[in-house]
Amino acid sequence: MTDARRIVIVGGGPAGVGAALAARAQDASAEIVLISDEACEPYEKPPLSKAVLIGKAKPHDAPVAGRGGVAAHKVAFQRGTRVRAIDRAARAVVTESGERIPYDALVLASGSINRMLPMFPPGPSLYYLRTAEEALALKAHLDRSRSLLVIGGGLIGLEVAASAAELGVKTTVIEIAPRILARVCDEETSALIHRRHLAHGVDLRIGTAIATLTLLADGRRAVTTKAGDTFAADLIVVGTGVAPDDALAKAAGLAVQDGILVDEHCHTSDPAIFAAGDCTRIPGPNGPVRLENWRHAQEHGAIAGRNAAGGEAAYNTAPSFWSEQYDMYIQGVGWPGAQPSARISRQIGPNAMMLFDLDGARLACAMGINAQRDIAAARRLIERRVPVDIADLTDPAKPLAAMLKAKV
Repeated sequence: MTDARRIVIVGGGPAGVGAALAARAQDASAEIVLISDEACEPYEKPPLSKAVLIGKAKPHDAPVAGRGGVAAHKVAFQRGTRVRAIDRAARAVVTESGERIPYDALVLASGSINRMLPMFPPGPSLYYLRTAEEALALKAHLDRSRSLLVIGGGLIGLEVAASAAELGVKTTVIEIAPRILARVCDEETSALIHRRHLAHGVDLRIGTAIATLTLLADGRRAVTTKAGDTFAADLIVVGTGVAPDDALAKAAGLAVQDGILVDEHCHTSDPAIFAAGDCTRIPGPNGPVRLENWRHAQEHGAIAGRNAAGGEAAYNTAPSFWSEQYDMYIQGVGWPGAQPSARISRQIGPNAMMLFDLDGARLACAMGINAQRDIAAARRLIERRVPVDIADLTDPAKPLAAMLKAKV
């Protein structure tokens, strides 16, 4: 009788928890150790910029592993523990306290870190948002503020702006790109979301670069743009994207390229080490890509955990994202291309729409606002590479689910 396989997972986010649960399902006898540098049960982070800020939820209301936590799945959980090194020769991780934790298979699910702007160091009245602690501190300050300045017009920045506007806080967003959400959606969808923010009183300044940041005598902070405009606010939130937390892998000599390089089975350049989620760069249709969203992290983590426990699963899920802003549930799925063969709009109702990009006769990606059911069908069309008809995509009376019956 052989000893049970020990699987060590570094990272307490959705990728790490997904890996732990999938490893348990793959190998009931495995010893699974989940290590997190946060001192709490793993929790869902999407609500931090939305429900938590407006007071409808607390950060720990939604544990990733369910109400029983990871322990309910027979996973050993080491919280408040930071791994400082990987000893690949001895197959062990080393914590900051000097503890050595041996592994048969290691999963790196270290996630991502905020991209810090040197001009905006975190401090009193200046926030970045990544953790429950940061969300609670920001909420407390937001509740006593009359004005907010958001640096960055991406998903996190706009979600914070929408939450603040709902609370009645005067909000300004400064974005250096020529439009909001330039990295995640098309111009038509971007313009629609832009108009919705304006309707809620948010001042959107696009194509705007910042020159200086100053602290005013009344305690407010003010930024001056390169065009000479000045904006003062009680607090500032910086949401300018994230970077992969791949330092541990890089120091261990694993192949890294702005993210840990993995194959479709989540293997790194070391056969005993797997990686998943935001910290990785995965195979895409046009070369290695990084994905930064909850669903990818959870599903990619599950593949890594399953394979670390002896499975041979491949990751072939179409990437997706979602965002909640006001009454808009914004979703995207698929692999956007620089030059789609066709772009098709589908009006579903007064507050719901979809936009499709085609690659020949097949759907490459889809964007939707308040179109959850159609997005789910679009995902299956993309993943199964089902041929679609342009006239059917345009007609909201033609269910997308019916197109799944077409011959591939």
